Amino acid sequence: MARETASLTVTLELEAGNASLMILGKMLGPTGVPPFEVKRRYDAATADRRGEIIPAVITIDARKRWTMRLKTPPTASLIRAALGTGGSPQPGHKQVGALSREQLRRIALRKLPDLNTTDVEVAMRIVAGTARSMGVRVEE
Repeated sequence: MARETASLTVTLELEAGNASLMILGKMLGPTGVPPFEVKRRYDAATADRRGEIIPAVITIDARKRWTMRLKTPPTASLIRAALGTGGSPQPGHKQVGALSREQLRRIALRKLPDLNTTDVEVAMRIVAGTARSMGVRVEE
């Protein structure tokens, strides 16, 4: 007879190559997953992308075994990087810049694995919507 296994999923946005042990401890402590081991694996897997925020999805099963899957950086941080701005524009403030069609395409191609489409043009429209919500103009 098959046993039903419950699983828990935790998504963390961590700095690539330098995960915060404090954040890992807070989020993973109650689950029984060793934060030091998660940090070691995460830092090793993301060392070549230092400076970016790389989300990690950690799935924990009933036996406290865990797996980690890395995602692409958040769209907003990719847009800020493309514009060369560190801060995030606040709602109601003037536009902070413009994304060219090529920048939009590069961001969409990078985000494609995590989006619910396989069409680059649709992915570009999704990224453009995020940019507009941030106050960034998108060149046509």
